[in-house]
Amino acid sequence: MTVSQTASLSEAEALSAELARLKAGERLQLLHERYGKRLIASTSFGLQAAVMLDLIARNAPEIPVVFIDTGYHFPETYQYAEELTQRFGTDLRVYHPTHSAARIEALWGKLWELGKEGMDKYGVLTKIEPMDRALRETGADVWISGLRRSQSSTRTERPFAEQQKKTLKVYPILDWADAQVSVYMHDRGLPQHPLASQGYVTMGDWHSTRPAVDGLSAEATRFNGEKYECGLHLDSGNTDFQI
Repeated sequence: MTVSQTASLSEAEALSAELARLKAGERLQLLHERYGKRLIASTSFGLQAAVMLDLIARNAPEIPVVFIDTGYHFPETYQYAEELTQRFGTDLRVYHPTHSAARIEALWGKLWELGKEGMDKYGVLTKIEPMDRALRETGADVWISGLRRSQSSTRTERPFAEQQKKTLKVYPILDWADAQVSVYMHDRGLPQHPLASQGYVTMGDWHSTRPAVDGLSAEATRFNGEKYECGLHLDSGNTDFQI
């Protein structure tokens, strides 16, 4: 490990400890004051997207928010995105894959039906490359995500900040339980995703997301049980792209 890598890791560890002592809104204020234009957030306009977008609007509205439009979102997701963007006045930056949905299917077929190799290629084309491009074009190297520990058993030890290659990832509501999210949405009068009432417990592309029925867990509702989130793949060093 190089000296610069050690310094980056130390910064992430110190920041994580600092954020742990603050409330979510205070975390966003601190991040904006410290990192300014180096800071970016992301959203997939999922079931709980309104929470982070509201927190940003109230505490650091200058932070730009990236939405990766894979071309495969539910119609209701696009409608929800329009509603929230108008409500919060979000500085939304929409990025698309370099290949359209029609071109992807014409060249490679329905990649999400072709096992892990197909899903990995699909992730690179529709999520990894556009988000990497967003980071380059905005010049951001500090990335806010709405990831929470309670969403997955693999996140229980996740710190509030961590260095992932060149990007510092930060999670302002990491410690929020599901009940806290629900209370916040109720108290703030925030609208739910239109599909929340239809049994969806997680939200992604239409072809790989289904309602939770017969005891199906949230982690099993996407990509046939593989938790491949709307974001950068583990192998890229950047993961968990969402608000």
